[in-house]
Amino acid sequence: MRIDKYLWCVRYYKTRNNATEATRKGHIKINGESIKPSKMVFNNDRIIIRKNQINYEIEVLDIPSNRVGAKLVDLYRKDITPAEEFEKLDLLKYSKDYYRKKGTGRPTKKDRRDLNELQEEN
Repeated sequence: MRIDKYLWCVRYYKTRNNATEATRKGHIKINGESIKPSKMVFNNDRIIIRKNQINYEIEVLDIPSNRVGAKLVDLYRKDITPAEEFEKLDLLKYSKDYYRKKGTGRPTKKDRRDLNELQEEN
């Protein structure tokens, strides 16, 4: 089975076109090598998927004949993503919360409402 179709079948991408684009951009690697969307996937292949700033690592257990339900995905792949990858995502979330300092840049909705209230009082 082609890698783009496999990633769509095991629900890593919503559409097959999204899987194809990710493969073309180099976000998908099989056994450490960048590949084309037409690359065939076989049992025991290790796939690294770069998605949402996380490197997901999966091992192919079996090849599905068609797109499978969410409950059946674990029959066809084994998730071996290290825990550190998910910790990086948590750190990223916390860093984004404090990215914009109060009073700098474009006003937020709340800032705009406060300014409107001040203008209405005058």
